[in-house]
Amino acid sequence: MRIACTRGARAQTFLLSRSRRREAMSSTEYGTYGAEEEEQQQPLRPTDLSELLKEGTKESHTQAENTKFVKEFLKGRIKRELFKLATAALYYTYSALEEELDRNKQHPAIAPLYFPQELHRAEALKRDVAYFYGEDWEDTVHCSQATQAYVDRIRHLGRHKPELLVAHAYTRYMGDLSGGQVLKKVAQRALHLPSTGEGIQFYLFDNVTNAQQFKQLYRARLNTLELDAEAKKSMVEEANKAFLFNMQVFEELDKIGATIPDEAQDGGLPVHDGKGDIRKCPYYAAKGAAASGCPLHVVAALTSRPEVRAVLAACAAAVAATIAWYLM
Repeated sequence: MRIACTRGARAQTFLLSRSRRREAMSSTEYGTYGAEEEEQQQPLRPTDLSELLKEGTKESHTQAENTKFVKEFLKGRIKRELFKLATAALYYTYSALEEELDRNKQHPAIAPLYFPQELHRAEALKRDVAYFYGEDWEDTVHCSQATQAYVDRIRHLGRHKPELLVAHAYTRYMGDLSGGQVLKKVAQRALHLPSTGEGIQFYLFDNVTNAQQFKQLYRARLNTLELDAEAKKSMVEEANKAFLFNMQVFEELDKIGATIPDEAQDGGLPVHDGKGDIRKCPYYAAKGAAASGCPLHVVAALTSRPEVRAVLAACAAAVAATIAWYLM
């Protein structure tokens, strides 16, 4: 089936002061930067758009990170076929978003946040899809129903309310920069992907030298947008819709995943569950094994202790909180 969706400098590492940001944003060269001295960041106010978006999407954020797809991904339980479908869904979504951002790049709400060299993901995702499906993927891969609804919303905004594209860009890109490196490693390990980066180009931001400082810059630019209270409220509502569209895609993937057989582990040493005859463990040493014990038996014994389980649960929660923004 032919594709059903239309596809579409280095990051500044120092923040500009509020007055200098206004001066910089009067230029049309939003994607290039010069070296600037680091200046004190202005304190945030509850009425700043970045704060309104953060506080106003907390509930949606929590719901999204507790979807089955996200939780299974974080545990490394991701089927290759499902990961391929998720990659295709991201390709269609970002192709639509970035084409609309390109078309509206002179809009006063979009121009200060237009960073194609630093942020755009469609071309990287195109390489990932080609890696998984082959060079003729355009003849076989199609846009899913839930993804199409997401794409349709983005297209509608691009033509009728382009300022609200900011909510979708903020929701996706800030998440991509928050936990992409962790998820990249999870995908590489779980799917036995090459260490050279094939299949995970989406996670690589080669033109962002410092993700944390870039996110600070992006949020500072958000706060310079001249929007009244009603417009900011609409922006928060649209960001929540972005979370909802993502959750609908996850739910769709979960349904598809239920029909995909469990996949056998690819190559490598056989898996040992820490039970039974330790001589069947791939890490068992013929001499001295009885004295030293199988490492996996030791791990199994340790993780049965309540205090160890509590520590592991806390660590898992910390990791989930750190990378939750990525998936959304």
